[in-house]
Formats: sequence, C-alpha cells, structure tokens
Amino acid sequence: MSFAELGLSEKVQQAVEAAGYTTPTPIQAQAIPHVLARRDVLGVAQTGTGKTAAFTLPMLTMLEQGRARARMPRTLVLEPTRELAAQVVENFERYGTNHKLNVALLIGGVSFADQDLKITRGVDVLIATPGRLLDHFERGKLLLNGVELLVIDEADRMLDMGFIPDIERIVKLVPFTRQTLFFSATMPPEIQRLADDFLHNPVRIEVARPASTASTITQRLVATGPEGHQKRKVLRKLIRAAEELNNGIIFCNRKRDVAQLQKSLSNHGFNVAALHGDMDQRARMAALDAFRSGEVPLLVASDVAARGLDIPAVSHVFNFDVPHHAEDYVHRIGRTGRAGRAGAAFTLVGRGDEKSLAAIETLIGQPIAWAEGDLASLPEDEAGEPGERRSRGGRGRRDEGRREEPRRDDGRRDETRRRRARGPRPDEAAAPPRRNGEAPRPQEERRPVQDERASPGRRNDRGRHRDDDAMPEAEIGMGAHVPAFLLRPVVLKKRKESE
Repeated sequence: MSFAELGLSEKVQQAVEAAGYTTPTPIQAQAIPHVLARRDVLGVAQTGTGKTAAFTLPMLTMLEQGRARARMPRTLVLEPTRELAAQVVENFERYGTNHKLNVALLIGGVSFADQDLKITRGVDVLIATPGRLLDHFERGKLLLNGVELLVIDEADRMLDMGFIPDIERIVKLVPFTRQTLFFSATMPPEIQRLADDFLHNPVRIEVARPASTASTITQRLVATGPEGHQKRKVLRKLIRAAEELNNGIIFCNRKRDVAQLQKSLSNHGFNVAALHGDMDQRARMAALDAFRSGEVPLLVASDVAARGLDIPAVSHVFNFDVPHHAEDYVHRIGRTGRAGRAGAAFTLVGRGDEKSLAAIETLIGQPIAWAEGDLASLPEDEAGEPGERRSRGGRGRRDEGRREEPRRDDGRRDETRRRRARGPRPDEAAAPPRRNGEAPRPQEERRPVQDERASPGRRNDRGRHRDDDAMPEAEIGMGAHVPAFLLRPVVLKKRKESE
C-alpha cells in the first residue's frame, strides 16, 4: 500500500515523497482513512511506528478547506511535554511545505507576548501543553469554540500523570461536535475508561499488542550494587564495551540524579549533556539539538525524554534506574530500534528492584535476559570505589558515614529518652513513691557523680567515653569546670570624694 491509496491530498503526497517516505506504517495505513472520514480514533501502537504522522497527514488534508479566525484555532493538539510539542511542530513544517497554514506553539518557558501575537493573527493548528493553553484562555487571549479536531497525544501519560483535571476542562471548552483522536503506546484498562469519556463511538486501532516492545531491540539486564558509585562504575564499563555505539540515552528516575550522573560522566572524559524538567526551555532545546546533530553522543535524561521523541538514529538506551512504572520501560527503550533499525537497551538492576522488574516482564510478556550474572552473583558487601564519592540518597562526601542525629534541646530531651530506655535505677525501684509535700532525699543518698573521662564504656555522641550502666547525674551550672577568668578577684576603684 502507498500513501496515494489512503485518500490524502496531492499536496500532502508530494511533501511525503519529498521527505523520502513511500510506504505508510501499519498505524498510518489503518488510522488515516478513518481520520479523513471524520471518525474518532483510538490508536495503540508501539513507540516509533509513526503515530505523529498518522494524525498530521490527514489534518493537513482536512485543513486545505477553510480559513482560521483570530484567537480561534481550527485544530488543537495536546502534548504532555514541551519537547514533544516542538517535535509535532517540526512534523507540520516538514509535511506542510505546500500549505499556507499558520501553526502556533504554546509551551512554558517562552514569552506570552510572542504567543499572543500568533494567536491574534489566526491559527490553523494550535499545538500546546495543557498548562500554558489554560493560561492563555484565562487571560482572555484564546477561544476554543472553533476547534474542529482535537488530538490528545501520548494519552496514557496525559491522563495518568496529573493532567486529568486540565484535560477534562479543555474538553468541556471545545465544541461537543469535535472530532477526537487518541494515540498512545500503552493503554491500561483504567486509562481506557477515562478515554471512553472523551471519544464518541471511536474506531480502535491496535497494530501490535499494547505495551509490547519492538523485536529490533536487544534487551539485557545488568546486575549492580545499590550504591551510586558502583552503578556509575558499571555504567561506564557498559558504555566503553558497547558494540557499535553511535549515541545513547541514559535514563534516571530522579532529576537530581540526572545532574549528578552527567557531572560524573563528564569528569571521566565522556561528552555528555543533561535533560530534565527543572531546566529552562532554552537549555533543554540546546541539549536536545546537540544530541540530535551528533555534537553530543550521550544524553542523560529523566522520563521527560522517554515519550515520543523522534530521534531515529539512537543506537543504545541505558536505564540507570529501573523505572517505577512498567509502562515507562516501554517508552524508554522505544527511543532506540526505531523505523526498523537495530538497537540495544541495558537496564541496571540492584537488590530491591525485583518487584519493578517483575512488573516490567509481566507487562511486555517476556523475560529479559541477563548480560552476565544475575542478582544472586553479587557479593553481600561490595567494596567502595577509591576516589569516588559515595551516594546514599543524594548525600555528599561530608555526610559519608554520618548517622542521623536526634534533635537536641540543651541535652535534656536526650537525657530523658536514655533514662526511660534504661529503666529505673535500683535505688529508685526500691524507694516508695513520693507524695506531694514530702521532702526529697538527702544529697548524700543520691548516686555519686562518676568521672566520664575515666569511664571504660563506649563513646557517646560527643566523642567522650561513658558507662552505659552508670549514667552520671546532670551537673548544676558549670560544676567543677569553672573557667579561670571567673576566679580572678574583682578590684573596684574607689570614687573620688567631691571637695
């Protein structure tokens, strides 16, 4: 089947041929005719199979008729991240070279004034993230009652990661008679129920089993210790030993680990960039452009780069952390092995990751082979790497080996806790309870104070020896340790008598 058989316009076919494509992918071949027929579509396919073009090409054909009005876009495309939104703009620019259509991008980190100017001129295609779109609407700069086609890309992420209230509000703002398209690589049952609320008699298209991985990707597990320095050492060994590594993306679960790992790899001579959600938009786009152009072969990223980024030539993916959500594994390794190319994905697994690993293997329906030995081959206590900073939950070298200190309140709170844990003293247990008005015990009956410096017990929190069985009484004031300057006699000068 060719693109000419799908019902696309002549202008779109010419742009597709100029881009070098002749045969549509399965998701494109099945979805495009239904989109052109004005049907709601729920498309589920593996990542990297051309879902973006599956709604971009028919949209361009449908937009050849009509004209946009000021502040009233004709079509709306929602994306979960800024990078995906910018990538969709590139697809419209590539395939819409023969069309005179206005495309606007509404994402955070960019001036409101420039975006308002584009909306005021009239927009045929509006591509936005939900937050920035609602910001423009609340400012009175945008009207959504003219939207004819609504596209929710990466639907599972949009609905599963906190976008539900925003999506529901946006759906209520667009006309009820709109056409809605959902495209995603995974569609869990609970997300399916939410998608049914936004689609009207949809056509469900599944070109592969949901949450399946491409057969062109070689997946391997690598056993590693739990410490950060051990994982970084194993990662560097994998990168150096990887065969035919042109470039690669290294995924971390936390944003602070992205910056730390990028710095560590740079210190060991690797040319690497970082990409995470706390970076400003200019830095994020600069890092992504440098990786796409080949200037930087390695990219350390959070899951912000796991969804839909179309970089066909990525040869390797390294999961520095096992993803908490099994669906994220499918999207992460989907950055490689795209468009029929071969790819490799390595996942570093330590003790404590068994539950997440089992969920991933259940989701993809197949076990993942180990590169060398599994977790059972790891020693119980691996030695640290000389010269490498240890990382326990983000602690630096100063915190190495330091335990958590209890909060102190002039020593009285800790003293009370130790007394309660030790229990009553023998003389206190034998003494009858005191009543109000009863005189306290004489001073000589109290337990004598022991010298802490002579006690053979272990060291306390301040480094002095103490005896666990004989806790000294708290001294009053300075006790016997009175500074010498306080013992000096005070000489008062006599005042001169007035004559």
